[in-house]
Amino acid sequence: MTKKNALGKGIGALLGDTENIGKPVHRPPLKTGIELEISKIQANPNQPRTKFDEEALAELAESITYLGVIQPITVREVTPETYQIISGERRFRAAQLAGLDSIPAYIRTVNEVDMLTMALVENVQREDLDAIEIATSYQRLIEECSLTQEKLSERVGKKRATIANYLRLLKLPPEIQLGIINEDISMGHARALITIEDSDLQVQLFTKIIESELSVREVEEMIRKYKEVKQIDDITSSKQKLSEQYKQLQDDLCNRFKSKVTFSITPKGSGKITLPFTSEADLERILGILDKIKD
Repeated sequence: MTKKNALGKGIGALLGDTENIGKPVHRPPLKTGIELEISKIQANPNQPRTKFDEEALAELAESITYLGVIQPITVREVTPETYQIISGERRFRAAQLAGLDSIPAYIRTVNEVDMLTMALVENVQREDLDAIEIATSYQRLIEECSLTQEKLSERVGKKRATIANYLRLLKLPPEIQLGIINEDISMGHARALITIEDSDLQVQLFTKIIESELSVREVEEMIRKYKEVKQIDDITSSKQKLSEQYKQLQDDLCNRFKSKVTFSITPKGSGKITLPFTSEADLERILGILDKIKD
């Protein structure tokens, strides 16, 4: 019999196996379709999402202004007058922006561990989390819910190899992890960088990827060559040689500005011109030449 993908079972089914996450609890809503005062609702301290797109929130808030909150959020009761979000923080924030006093909600009875699991599982199933947020969520599920990678694989409906690939991202230097979050590089680039053990070299190549707009295939090829010859220069030096036309233009600019003008061209044809100056007076001289050219 073919095993069904856990992703299609829903969060309730994913939490059915309580072997590692505490005692079984009843999870049907205590109340459905209830309106809760926004002032009584707290954000989830276990929220895996580290950033919220302000523009997207504003668009959702505008939609809520006209249509209301279509899908209720899910909360748990902390005290008779306080509720904590399990899922739906984006809707909650947008409702605040829209100026609503209350929001439709489901109230569920869950313990601390189940709440963490529900919040993390819901978030890793979304497609708009960045790779580091997903990796961090997986790591927290493993550590805080006492899950093995195999159990986690079953719970989130992902292959164990996929989970392992995400977890390996957390071993990359902080600046590269930030580059993944900011979408400076892709998951494919990151997976290629992981195959290098030297963290300094990882950072060098990360910088080169951004400067030279290298594709994943180009990076993989550079790393393959590096592993063959073990020469750092081969992996970090990818500047395009200047054509005779560019060399002539560079010489002309050097003569015009009386300065060491340099060209840097990437394999894709983009690049930059560097025009150094030695002092404020030298900068004024260069600006004067530029003004004449502009006129």
